[in-house]
Amino acid sequence: MPSALAFVLLVLNISLLKGQSPPGKPEIHKCRSPDKETFTCWWNPGTDGGLPTNYSLTYSKEGEKTTYECPDYKTSGPNSCFFSKQYTSIWKIYIITVNATNQMGSSSSDPLYVDVTYIVEPEPPRNLTLEVKQLKDKKTYLWVKWSPPTITDVKTGWFTMEYEIRLKPEEAEEWEIHFTGHQTQFKVFDLYPGQKYLVQTRCKPDHGYWSRWSQESSVEMPNDFTLKDTTVWIIVAILSAVICLIMVWAVALKGYSMMTCIFPPVPGPKIKGFDTHLLELWYSILQLTPLVKITKFLFTL
Repeated sequence: MPSALAFVLLVLNISLLKGQSPPGKPEIHKCRSPDKETFTCWWNPGTDGGLPTNYSLTYSKEGEKTTYECPDYKTSGPNSCFFSKQYTSIWKIYIITVNATNQMGSSSSDPLYVDVTYIVEPEPPRNLTLEVKQLKDKKTYLWVKWSPPTITDVKTGWFTMEYEIRLKPEEAEEWEIHFTGHQTQFKVFDLYPGQKYLVQTRCKPDHGYWSRWSQESSVEMPNDFTLKDTTVWIIVAILSAVICLIMVWAVALKGYSMMTCIFPPVPGPKIKGFDTHLLELWYSILQLTPLVKITKFLFTL
């Protein structure tokens, strides 16, 4: 016995000199369920003691004596355990432990007590859409709409979701957050005209955690003048240009300069009566097109 004990101590000393030791204590990082039907647990492995180390997750259910091992180490990636529908039970407490083992020994994490109902973290909302609307008084607002995550069953009441949206001007650092309750749409007023805004949304079940923020969507708020006003002014400008071009063309056709038509020569005091040629010229211009007829009144003033 003394010789065997001495041999073990010698091996331990040699291993320690080589930097080898039992594995460090692993730590369960997080357990998450996206839909109350499946869940995943992740852990931080800790040090490996300089040796190949094997990790395993074991669990039992409260009130039961049987201990089970993780059913799937691959689906959710390294250092994780995935529980499919077959292995997931709600209203049951799971007692979960992660074990690390190498040639020098073993260690275990602190047990984690998990109720699937309370670890739900859904996926972000989807189909985020942004529309700029206008009230009767021409005041603009942003109408934000979205849909619940695909895998959550909201219609049957299995899930009750709450939502938040956040938005900010593109160059700003701080977000403006609005809690929307159970609504999947929200109106935001008093935004700066001409600014480009970034918008995101997230959701949380009645028991559980907030999802990640959705991908950003963007919208540019219009300036104070409306699109309708802009269109009207464009039409007025085009009509004015057309009228001017027709007048120039008509004057050029008759061989007179624009200044001669606008400011005809004033007859000398010895000339009596009207200049019949000039009168015929004006009459010809005003008869060229229906669009020019509208200017008759202005020229006769």
